Amino acid sequence: MRKLSQIIRQFLFLLFLVMSLNGMAQDFDRYFTDATLRLDYIFSGDVRRQEISVDALHQLPRWYGKRHHLSEVPMKGNGQVVVRDHTTGSVIYRNSFSTLFQEWLSYPEAQTIRRSFENVFLTPMPKDTADVTIELYNTHQEVMATMTHTVVPTDILIRRTGYDNVTPYVTLQQAADTTRCIHIAYVAEGYQESEMNVFLDDVREAMSALFAHEPFKSLRNRFYIVALLSSSVDSGTSSPRKGIWKNTVLHSHYDTFYSERYLTTLHLKSLHDCLAGTPYEHIIVLVNSEQYGGGGILNSYNLTSTHHSRFKPVVVHEFGHSFAGLGDEYAYETEEVPMYPHDVEPWEPNLTTLADFHNKWEDLIATGTPIPTPPTKDRQSIQSRIGVFEGAGYSPRGVYRACQDCRMRTNEYPVFCPVCDRALRRVIEFYTE
Repeated sequence: MRKLSQIIRQFLFLLFLVMSLNGMAQDFDRYFTDATLRLDYIFSGDVRRQEISVDALHQLPRWYGKRHHLSEVPMKGNGQVVVRDHTTGSVIYRNSFSTLFQEWLSYPEAQTIRRSFENVFLTPMPKDTADVTIELYNTHQEVMATMTHTVVPTDILIRRTGYDNVTPYVTLQQAADTTRCIHIAYVAEGYQESEMNVFLDDVREAMSALFAHEPFKSLRNRFYIVALLSSSVDSGTSSPRKGIWKNTVLHSHYDTFYSERYLTTLHLKSLHDCLAGTPYEHIIVLVNSEQYGGGGILNSYNLTSTHHSRFKPVVVHEFGHSFAGLGDEYAYETEEVPMYPHDVEPWEPNLTTLADFHNKWEDLIATGTPIPTPPTKDRQSIQSRIGVFEGAGYSPRGVYRACQDCRMRTNEYPVFCPVCDRALRRVIEFYTE
């Protein structure tokens, strides 16, 4: 009887699982078509006032994002895009993000001038009229700007983009299940047409670096990867500090916010124009440069220069930002940036201020470990000890990390710490299970 009851329980569990999966698929099919709604916005303002404006709407041929967990997000982010059914008001899609605009607000320049930034978000294309809300959060995770607008799928001013003149691309890896996978597109920046073989070699090097790390290594078959052959007029990228301005497809440059190593592009519309019509959701931009630099922005892009000695660890580190919202675990006395108020728990899974530590990695800490945790010089302890170590998130005091070292702290450390590993694994499972 006991064996029979176990079989019945297993059967009921499998039946529940199948029904749940079917329900999630039906939710997608009920509200959305297999196409992408690309939303272009302008975020503008200064520390005192921020504004959100619609710039343009596009329809892309296919949808390559999530088809389940539609109203859920694996992390809060610094902002969210929320799609609601116009008739009922129910949330039918949600995603989180971060932006360069919000980061810029933490710099002194935002005290004296107003600036505008392009931002692009992707949602599945609604079948019927929907309301789209954009929310931006301040460092206390409070809404600082919000805007809602109505999207009518039959609107003649929604541009059909990516149906012709698609950027050539190469498929480098197919997923085991293309209906439940994570689409990554590598984009060439600062590579001339004659340098595309160099770009593809750089992509393969970046892929080998990423999939040498857990949890990507053991879950590799859940990723679908393409490389876009987006050629530039000039080779390389711009370096304003040196007076060098190049004509490249994404107009990237060093010296973002006057930080020499901060390499970004502010031209997100150009980036998504290149990608239109290709299978993509998460974006890794490879920049043809020997100078160290890069940046990673949650659910926006990861951008890294390719021909310096630390290319491999940097591209993996930046993907930790752009894919899973992992925070930087380093801090410098001379470059402290007040991005994490000490009375608010960071949403990043690998940082804490101890304001609400119970929901972080408390369950991974051995009994008797002091909090905060004093550092040690013992190599074995550095590699295995999980605690609460002060100095992270650009703040030498008041912000803490889980381990003494990690891929999110230094380029020299070879792996993600157990807390970052778990966070990455949870995001992969969120998208694929």
